[in-house]
Amino acid sequence: MFKKKLRGGVHPSTHKELSNTAKIRRFPLSDRLYVSMQQHLGAPATPVVKVGQTVGKGQLLGASQGAISAPVHAPTSGKITAIAEHTAPHPSGLPVLAVTLEPDGRDQWEENPPVVDPFKLAPEEICTRVGAAGIVGLGGATFPAAVKLGSSLKTGVETLILNGGECEPYLTCDDRLMREHSTAIIQGALLMQQAVQAKNVIIGIEDNKPEALEKMLHAAAGSGIQVASVPSRYPMGSEKQLVQQLTGKEIPARSRAADSGLVVHNVATARAVYQALFENRPLISRIVTLSGQALTHQGNWEVPLGTLASQLINYASGFDATPARLIMGGPMMGIQLPDLHVPVIKGTSGILALTNDEINTREPEPCVRCASCVRACPMGLLPLEMAASIRAGDLEATSKLGLGDCVGCGACSYICPASLPLVHLFNYAKGELAQSHRDAEKRERTKILARRREERLERQAREKEALMAARRAAAAKKAAAEESSS
Repeated sequence: MFKKKLRGGVHPSTHKELSNTAKIRRFPLSDRLYVSMQQHLGAPATPVVKVGQTVGKGQLLGASQGAISAPVHAPTSGKITAIAEHTAPHPSGLPVLAVTLEPDGRDQWEENPPVVDPFKLAPEEICTRVGAAGIVGLGGATFPAAVKLGSSLKTGVETLILNGGECEPYLTCDDRLMREHSTAIIQGALLMQQAVQAKNVIIGIEDNKPEALEKMLHAAAGSGIQVASVPSRYPMGSEKQLVQQLTGKEIPARSRAADSGLVVHNVATARAVYQALFENRPLISRIVTLSGQALTHQGNWEVPLGTLASQLINYASGFDATPARLIMGGPMMGIQLPDLHVPVIKGTSGILALTNDEINTREPEPCVRCASCVRACPMGLLPLEMAASIRAGDLEATSKLGLGDCVGCGACSYICPASLPLVHLFNYAKGELAQSHRDAEKRERTKILARRREERLERQAREKEALMAARRAAAAKKAAAEESSS
């Protein structure tokens, strides 16, 4: 394995000891599940069930739409009681369409076809089954896995990389998954390798997870899969940093890993692929870390999708202290929740209840240009200059400084002694630039339509004039003929 000292990064307090010692527990079914139709990047799924309908576990609830989308399935058997908007796990608190399922307590599977040997399937068939199972990237990106596998097969990749870094503080769901389900992850990795026809498979695990590393090394023995430890330095779990650490290849700016002959998936995604092809089980649950010092009990639970965050908290004996902040995901890149009345979705890696002591509540101060953010940036950017351009309203200058290459890891905000919300500024600027580009495209489309309208009107005027001229000529000819005949 290629190893080198990477640029940037920080060493935040991990707090992983709060939840990494207990085994994964299965979360019981709630009295209602709110299964969102938007649990992935791309177009939301469209409901294919009706209110009052009885469904089996694993039955299709929402069909995928468009090229980038993913279907949604029933986490258990029961009755559909509503198809309506429900609060989304997003800081805006805006609603999204969700199917409300009332479990019947039987947890009875829909009839599935018998399992065939997945390793006898063609690569295209593996991609098709992964897509039908509704599997998305479970590291947080939630990009439909079948789309990623299919495009990698078409372009041709040399190396499949599984991300077991889990560099975000507090989160330990992947750690426990690798300790307890290592064989399933390795089998899933082999299936993914077959799907993309990769020559090599590397699994990268941060060196602060020795038990997971040992379990994965044992499970991978004789498979041809390489399991490697990487330094525990945030954001090692970022795709570009992990790729460079494991292969020595630096993915160019505004380029994808596939352009360099690589494809990266999460270890949890590999386990979901194993379940889909060996057990005919769609993605209907995931491992979720509950952590933070405001909680009475921390740990990892396998949670049915659609379970409310409030039910998770109550099952963990509620709060030991009033939380100052509720976060879905990790503290560095996760989202702040408006409340706990939001459902667990495919991308929910954790729910954190943090106290004032665990978060930075200092008021921002003027930038002292210490360049700590520059040293911390894993992409080699100049966060202080980018922030200054944004505050000055010069978004185009910010773009030229490399805003598009910012991965939003938050390392700059974490290290800033002035407590400046740098990553929030960058996310704001990205949104504003995206909107300005959309507005520019709209104006350009309007210009094109206006030009086409003018051309059409001119053509119609010419055609009308030609028609009138032809009629006048015909009338004159007719008049001349009548005159000569008389």
